[in-house]
Formats: sequence, C-alpha cells, structure tokens
Amino acid sequence: MSEITPTQTLPTSLRWAGDDYFIATSPSGHALTIDVSGERSKTAPGPLEYFIAGAGACTAADVISILQKKRQDVTSYHVEIHTERRDEHPRSFRKVELRHILRGRNLSEDAVAHAVELSTTKYCSALATLRPTAEVVASYVIEAEP
Repeated sequence: MSEITPTQTLPTSLRWAGDDYFIATSPSGHALTIDVSGERSKTAPGPLEYFIAGAGACTAADVISILQKKRQDVTSYHVEIHTERRDEHPRSFRKVELRHILRGRNLSEDAVAHAVELSTTKYCSALATLRPTAEVVASYVIEAEP
C-alpha cells in the first residue's frame, strides 16, 4: 500500500446495503446512509441532498468564521438553500440560491455583506465547484436582536 501524500486524502467509500441503499464512510470514519430510490421511499437523504447540505455547511462555516473575526455578535444564524435542476440528463443544478439569515446585536450590514460575498466568490470550495455549471445567488437578511 502506498503512502498518502499531503495533497491526497483518505478515500470515501460506498458499500451497497441492498435495495436502494448505500452506506458511505467518510475519510474521518463517519457513516452516512444514502437512499438512492428517488421519490419512492425517502428513508434517508439522497446523494444530492447531502451535496447541497455540504455546500450550505461550507458557506455557513466561512460566513460565521469571518463574522467572528470581525467581532460581530451573532446570536442566531441559518442558511436556506433553494435549487433548480435541469430537466435533461444529467439533471445537474441550474441555479442554487442561498439565503443567509442572521440575528444579532448591532450587526454591521457591511460586515455581513462582505462575509457572504467572500464565502460565495472566494472561500467556499463547494460553491466554486457548482459555479461553472450553475448560477449561484447569495443573499442575506439581518434580524435585529430584541
């Protein structure tokens, strides 16, 4: 077995579990159940649900990290993601809309706008992967903390 170099990662593996199910094991050793049946059973997330959740986590991690470095007092934060897919195969994403919803004390609109922009255009690897084939649109809403 060859040695893993710094630019390589441990593999993600998928094992068929019967019917329409696979068990994925991530490089960190975590297991994920994947239902590939489409709309039939939905007893676990499908592959594209994981993909979009990963993209959301990627951008959310960037945004919250940037805002913390800017000493913004964020008390609540979530991202809503809406997608459109092509009708023809492969049914890749045509559009991905990310809506960052933040709540906090005296949040700077400039800081939030800058954090969302940096994540969307520079830092988030998942969004960079989507951008060549899908329109990626990001927006934000700031809710004042009472």
